[in-house]
Amino acid sequence: MARPTIADIARRAGVSKGAVSFALNGRPGVSETTRARILQVAEEMNWRPHSAARALGGARAGAVGLVLARPARTIGLEPFFSQLLSGLQAGLSVRGTALQLLVVEDTAAEIEVYRRWTSEHRVDGFVLVDLQVRDPRIPVLEELGVPALVLGGPGRHGSLPGVWADDREAMVSIVDYLAALGHRRIAHLAGLPAFQHTQRRIRAVRDSARRLGLTAVSLPTDFSDAEGAAATRTLLARPERPTAIIYDSDVMAVAGLGVAAEMGVSVPGELSVVSFDDSALARIVHPSLTALSRDTFALGEQVATALLAVVDDQAATGDTKNPTPRLTVRESTAPPS
Repeated sequence: MARPTIADIARRAGVSKGAVSFALNGRPGVSETTRARILQVAEEMNWRPHSAARALGGARAGAVGLVLARPARTIGLEPFFSQLLSGLQAGLSVRGTALQLLVVEDTAAEIEVYRRWTSEHRVDGFVLVDLQVRDPRIPVLEELGVPALVLGGPGRHGSLPGVWADDREAMVSIVDYLAALGHRRIAHLAGLPAFQHTQRRIRAVRDSARRLGLTAVSLPTDFSDAEGAAATRTLLARPERPTAIIYDSDVMAVAGLGVAAEMGVSVPGELSVVSFDDSALARIVHPSLTALSRDTFALGEQVATALLAVVDDQAATGDTKNPTPRLTVRESTAPPS
């Protein structure tokens, strides 16, 4: 089916090509009623800007896309994402490539952006984050045939290459450390249960508890400080409260510190706190947080380099393993009283 043109839209809407151009580009020169009619016709005809014509000559868009289906407020609070984005842009700028970022409401909206940006030749490739269980985005990107790289794994992302770190090994190191201190009741405030990395961390806590003879529970959250605080309050109100809590983000861990102080539970005297993510936030609070440390900026640079390699040669496949985060012990952990 031929790609609709401005002339096609003008004929169906009963207006001039100039009026269509004004309406589609948001310029004055047509009434709001006419503009609305033209935009409706354009949507019905699935019209897209002619920037896609650049693809016919093999020209590149000079940008890669990152679409995040998370609450914008939550992302703004997470140091992990700011460091990842900084590293991504640093790695892309070496090749004069821009990062086009969009935050959307859900996975369906994210998939629609992949389809639209591909049809408009808006980007040369995509970075896919927050790999899901039975992820519906993978077959869509494979169908579109656009270069893409997954931050996550190992495997379970079809034919798309990926960059990943071993969440399971990292979580096991935390539980082993807490058990060596003498903790026998451990709680884990996990992230969103639809994410593969959340499931791997939950399984790691469960399997380690069985191996070491511990009592452990994992509670899912949305990574926010509000849910982290609420879940911590619930745990500490139990008759047999945990003596250690592992948080899947430093934002939640800091919120948990605040709740412990509010309830008169001393850290680390009565409660040990560990964060799965490390950042300046974990180092400047009191007590400073024991946390899994990794260079998230360097991770972003590595993802950028790997994606540009896929853009250059889409036949490039396989996963690249990033170093496993290592535990940095600070003031928030101690043997249970």
